[in-house]
Amino acid sequence: MECNQAERKKICACTYSSCSRLGKCCECIEYHLANRELPGCVFAKISKEAEMSYDRSFKHFASLIMGK
Repeated sequence: MECNQAERKKICACTYSSCSRLGKCCECIEYHLANRELPGCVFAKISKEAEMSYDRSFKHFASLIMGK
């Protein structure tokens, strides 16, 4: 399957606009998982504030899900 980066970039929920992986979902996921993190789009599904914190850690994600 071919990735349409131009289309993905338009709908990417990450607010870190200078990221070289913006719109490159496969690279983004690979990068964040290698750093024991989740990509910004996962946090954007919770809230804009959660995504904009730039804390991509599993711990932060779990605390948001658990409401703590």
